[in-house]
Amino acid sequence: MLVRDRINKDFLYYFDQGESIDSYKVFGAHLVKNAKGENIACEFCLFAPNARRVDLVGEWNNFEENKQELYCIDEKGIWYAYLEGNYEWQRYKYLITTHQGERIYKADPYAFYSQIRPCQDSKVYDIDGYKWNDEKWMFTHPKTYDKPVLIYELHMGSWKRKGPGENDFYMANELAPMLIDYLKQFGYTHVEVMPVYEHPLDASWGYQGTGYYAVTPRYGVPKDFMYFVDLMHQNGIGVIMDWVPGHICRDGHGLYRFDGTYLYEYADESIRENKEWGTANLDLGKGITRSFLYSNAVFFMKYFHIDGLRLDAVSNMLYYLGNPLRGTNEGAIWFLKNLSTILFKEDDRILLCAEDSSAFPNVTKPTDIGGIGFNYKWDMGWMNDTLKYFKKDPVYRKYHHHQLTFSMAYFYNEEYILPLSHDEVVHMKGSLVNKMPGDQWQQFANYRLLIGYMMTHPGKKLLFMGNELASYDEWHYEGELPWHISRFPIHDAAKHFVMDMTKLYKNEPCFWELDYDPKGFKWTEANNADQSIYIFERHSKNNHVVVVMNCTPVTYDNYRIGVDGDYYYEELINSDKYCYNGSDRINPLPLKVENIPWQNKKRSINITVPPLGIAIFKPVAKPISDVDLEQKKKILPAVKGETLPKVAKKTTKKTQKKTTESVSKKK
Repeated sequence: MLVRDRINKDFLYYFDQGESIDSYKVFGAHLVKNAKGENIACEFCLFAPNARRVDLVGEWNNFEENKQELYCIDEKGIWYAYLEGNYEWQRYKYLITTHQGERIYKADPYAFYSQIRPCQDSKVYDIDGYKWNDEKWMFTHPKTYDKPVLIYELHMGSWKRKGPGENDFYMANELAPMLIDYLKQFGYTHVEVMPVYEHPLDASWGYQGTGYYAVTPRYGVPKDFMYFVDLMHQNGIGVIMDWVPGHICRDGHGLYRFDGTYLYEYADESIRENKEWGTANLDLGKGITRSFLYSNAVFFMKYFHIDGLRLDAVSNMLYYLGNPLRGTNEGAIWFLKNLSTILFKEDDRILLCAEDSSAFPNVTKPTDIGGIGFNYKWDMGWMNDTLKYFKKDPVYRKYHHHQLTFSMAYFYNEEYILPLSHDEVVHMKGSLVNKMPGDQWQQFANYRLLIGYMMTHPGKKLLFMGNELASYDEWHYEGELPWHISRFPIHDAAKHFVMDMTKLYKNEPCFWELDYDPKGFKWTEANNADQSIYIFERHSKNNHVVVVMNCTPVTYDNYRIGVDGDYYYEELINSDKYCYNGSDRINPLPLKVENIPWQNKKRSINITVPPLGIAIFKPVAKPISDVDLEQKKKILPAVKGETLPKVAKKTTKKTQKKTTESVSKKK
């Protein structure tokens, strides 16, 4: 069907009312094909109600004005042209002359492709025709509420680079195979790509967009990104896309003042301009703005098979300029609610995630019971409290003990994702390791403790790329991650702890099956501030694990903890193992349950609590015979000798005397 045949009263009504979800089928540049599939013409369609004249300037007319004029075909301000010939890959833009006499060059807001920066031109592109091979994923992947969700946040331009030049990016189809092999090592379930639609400035990381429908040419053509998603799906990995419907770039060729008026933005300057960010807020109460954005979200679901959207700066939409004192933004709230209704109707498995730093209620509740309609919200409170706590010297942590327990006081109000995202490792904030106090041994022990705490706390998980490398340097978008540091044993050991911890998270249902059910979490010891020790249980429907965290560099031998099991507990992982560059204060043999009441439990076990470490125990379902124990004792030294890095062992013995002491806790 031709574009001009789609422009009828129904389309105009729904577009104007903010109920259109396929306006990209009308606006933009659309190739016309004959029966053989050959390009024979191109239709150009633009919405610019304040325009007095619109000229189409492109490669075919040397970008000269007065060569090709669009015609206004509707009183609402729809401009149209039909050009015979093959215009695929041709560059173009619009010259808009307003009723006030202003002349403005604009990129096509609905263009499917664009020329790479610093050029500001749109390009005619055939968005159809990609052959997908992800049928198994699309038809069988389940909802995620009671499943593991482990997200790798990715900036496609700086994960790996071909060279030092500013345009030496890997194309999306080149990046995909390398990335998949890496993600599988850790067991990631999803990759979240920072904005991939067109943006003029690399330093904005994509959060100040100009072409919402055009995948940036930095990473290839749109079908290269389709291949990226396709290959991820074929390997069982979902793709979430960062999406910024709240604010736009103010560059002259973008949406800002598109036809000489604030067509998509607020007319009121006091709520339009984000002076700190250098952006302008879209008026989400306007019908045409809603139709533009609803259609964009559906476009990426349909054409790119995107599995989820993470909405940036949601608090800036819920409240005017993100300030509760200015009042709630009812137009934006209506937009968000309707967005969730539209997307879940398309696919009720989609992940709609809110990056929201406010305390606005019911963000992740369904719209039919008064909620906003997201299914996940970033727990920014958890992130801030946790990092503040870990930055403190262990000597002072007992005075801030409840910074780590407070998150469970509100956790069941929403359905949370725990993020350690790019925002925490840029702009002189330091890397995760660099935030930690103490000497090098203590810094890395704290780092492992942080990762362990995150993976065992209720909620889905998100780690920014490179956090797993335990680099001292923060993220820099201009280059690639510091892959070379894995040659050093201390960094390699930290990476392998993250790898083992993420695999344990993914494979142990206790860490995700009852994530948002209060039955899934129980405190055993939440108030031991003097020793900075935390003990809690995570439960699945049929089992449980016990997590012990020690946030000081003191070792505790014969430390008794209350348990519910009947026979033995095995240690699943201990962040203080030699192979992780720890001091090896571990519990290598199964621990016999004793009928000694402790910590409001009828039974208990005696454990070694590692310094600045986390240890996880799981009950053994059947009694272990003495023969089994003797066999385990015989093979244990050989296993330890095989897995211990020589450099890590030497460093650990030298450092342990300064950082740990053995303290026996008697009943």
